[in-house]
Amino acid sequence: MTPADPIARARAAVQALYDSDPASQALGIAVLEAAPGRVRVDMTVRPDMANGHGICHGGVVFALADSAFAFACNSQGEAMVAAAASIEYLAPARIGERLVATASETSRVGRQGVYDVVVQTAPGSIVALFRGRCARLPERSRHHTPEGNPR
Repeated sequence: MTPADPIARARAAVQALYDSDPASQALGIAVLEAAPGRVRVDMTVRPDMANGHGICHGGVVFALADSAFAFACNSQGEAMVAAAASIEYLAPARIGERLVATASETSRVGRQGVYDVVVQTAPGSIVALFRGRCARLPERSRHHTPEGNPR
């Protein structure tokens, strides 16, 4: 049974995707909010996420933004995957800092969508700006887990 409320549907869709996303779970990413086309997630930078300069590895910041993007573009219950993404790093993130990524739908037309993600420290300093373009998976291309969730 699908909830009638759009926010409840979005939360259920995001939770189902998160439950089958071991990468986001391994990074310690948590979903804070979910609504149709908009998701907020957070993560604390651990020592094992640091690069050789002792700051958060750019790939980890990208992964946080990419997870927020994935949850947002799948929040309407359609299986969507990334088709392209780019990121601008504006400031370093330090070990122990809590990062919050907010993904917002910028455009969704037909089978494609564009989402913007702002990654900030908990006090609100912008660390990175990410833009992702997604495409809907054709029904025949979807892989399912044993529980029936699209991967």
